[in-house]
Amino acid sequence: MGSDDGTVYMIRGGTEDEWVSPTPARDVIVEAVVDATALAADDIDDLDTYVDVDDLAAVLDGTEEMLTFPVEGHDVTVTSDGDVHVAE
Repeated sequence: MGSDDGTVYMIRGGTEDEWVSPTPARDVIVEAVVDATALAADDIDDLDTYVDVDDLAAVLDGTEEMLTFPVEGHDVTVTSDGDVHVAE
């Protein structure tokens, strides 16, 4: 999911009891990296430093199944259903 300003969004939530809300992909990915590593949010650069945002948008739009890219020495995989996995 993208926007006119080039920001790529991911859908979060979605269970029967939760609201679904688009969140900037950078926020979701940074949160996942911070949770899985010893890095702080300030250690992570802009998303386009690590991945082509058009490629990421293709995954989140369902055109591609998954995408793996390095973020500060950790492999981050984003799937078409919005899951983010960080390998240490």
